[in-house]
Amino acid sequence: MPDLSLTETDDELVVRAERWTLTLPRRGAAARLVVDGTDWGRLSLLATVDRTDGRDETHDVGTVGVVEESATRVVLEVDQATSAWRDKATVITCTPAGVEVHVEVAGPGTISEVALLGGRAVLPTGAAGTFRSQLVARSVFDPTPTQPVAVVRPATSSVTLGIVGDAEPGRLNGIFSPPPLLLVLGTDDPVGPTAIPGGQWLGLGLREEVESMTFTQVRYEPVDGGFVVRLDYEGHTRVAESWTSPRLIIAPAASPYDAVADHRAHLDDHGLVRGPVHPPEDWWSRTIFCGWGAQCAEAARTGAGPAMSLARQDRYDRWLGVLDEHGIEPGTIVIDDQWQTDYGLPDVDTDKWPDLRAWIAERHAAGQRVLLWWRAWAPHGLPASECVLDALGRPVAADPSNPAYRDRLRRTMHALLGPDGLDADGLKVDFTQRAPSGESLVAHGEEWGVALLHTLLRTIYAGAKEAKPDALVITHTPHPSFGDVCDMVRLNDVLDSDAGGRPVPAVDQLRFRHAVVSRAMPLHLVDTDQWPMQTRADWLGYAEQQAGLGVPSLYYVEAIDNSREEITGADLAQVAAWWSR
Repeated sequence: MPDLSLTETDDELVVRAERWTLTLPRRGAAARLVVDGTDWGRLSLLATVDRTDGRDETHDVGTVGVVEESATRVVLEVDQATSAWRDKATVITCTPAGVEVHVEVAGPGTISEVALLGGRAVLPTGAAGTFRSQLVARSVFDPTPTQPVAVVRPATSSVTLGIVGDAEPGRLNGIFSPPPLLLVLGTDDPVGPTAIPGGQWLGLGLREEVESMTFTQVRYEPVDGGFVVRLDYEGHTRVAESWTSPRLIIAPAASPYDAVADHRAHLDDHGLVRGPVHPPEDWWSRTIFCGWGAQCAEAARTGAGPAMSLARQDRYDRWLGVLDEHGIEPGTIVIDDQWQTDYGLPDVDTDKWPDLRAWIAERHAAGQRVLLWWRAWAPHGLPASECVLDALGRPVAADPSNPAYRDRLRRTMHALLGPDGLDADGLKVDFTQRAPSGESLVAHGEEWGVALLHTLLRTIYAGAKEAKPDALVITHTPHPSFGDVCDMVRLNDVLDSDAGGRPVPAVDQLRFRHAVVSRAMPLHLVDTDQWPMQTRADWLGYAEQQAGLGVPSLYYVEAIDNSREEITGADLAQVAAWWSR
């Protein structure tokens, strides 16, 4: 039996593989997918590519055409008439592993939003509005941390994956930025905030060259028994003659975590997995002390000022002294937010750090390494000409599409890490989720979205390695195409509660994040992070498990910021014992 077979009748086409069957009407807007005997419902063959000067609405659907047929590949095409583009077609590519869907358009225009597996139409039958794929799944797996914590949620809940977010309501989905661009639908109901239910699973993953990922977000939008997948291009992608969307790969998986590994393998088969560029240095795996948790705890307990004001030499000396007294000697120290005068510049705040270069040299003499916290996208201190501007001409983000800013960033890396600069040993790159987002924003070049973030991090990474070849660059970007712009992936800030307001143990969140990162980027080290903690008990439970799930990272020394509980010498000694094992 061949890997694939195509059967045609007067009414329909049927593509069969070992595990799945796709049935398409000769003329119609939906196909039925059955996997391992489970009917996953109807996949809409409509798609829309909205322009900034008008919405794309399909007003007729052509017959299904066979473009290619072989034992390993069947390609089908569905033409869609629209006034927005000269030509438009949904293309369905079938392989033994699964089904791929994308849309192609011809004609000049600027893209605002793309919808796959559904879209707007005004059909000859009189039916009009937005059409969606049928939703028969009971759950959906989200590979990025969110608040409320809901790793597997009801399939009627939305999912947003991308590079836009912060701590405001509805925006915490940017903690991994970008995460693997993958959804996984399941047949069983969710069973808890971090647990994975049984049943069958179907992955929906996005495949595209990272340089062509000019969207900021991918959104899974379920409505009343249907769903559509949307990509936000925000009016920054111009089409001269023709354009092809990313491919949405639909494939069965044994579990959500297997789906992440399968998605990476699929990207790798298509040459889209990047890095790692440099083999790991021995010192990269040594335990980390990051001062941010201690800064927050002191600010909460004493009212000494905002946490950023406590990134000071005297505080770090005190905290390191306490750790040393209790047997914790971190191999790497991270000086966190805000050691510099302006986020966008390498200038040290000498009121806080009278001689940072000398302090780093002292750490080197003690056998330790020092990383500096760096805020991605920060426009602070930069000339407006090197920034993305809003409609009023105000800087909202640094602009890595501008060669002048890229040159500045390379010089900045030498100032921070070079032997003639501060001579630090690497960077903890944060805030990648604060990407510029908006149709009204103005940048120097045409890069945007995920592609622009990759350019930013590529510039940082190359400059860091030029300044110091063994520099360690840590990011929170666990997308397989970002493996060439980091050496270590951090699990990032811990959240607190589920949809019912119940606390979710930090260690459970740690295990979920590690499961995603270790499958999406198995050749990269993992920084286990450690902030914020809700209670002392939660912190201790987290610390006990860290060494088995990545590089242990200690954020707290004297107290927990949320609960104000004191950390005792016995607590620190216990952490030292766990980590020494």
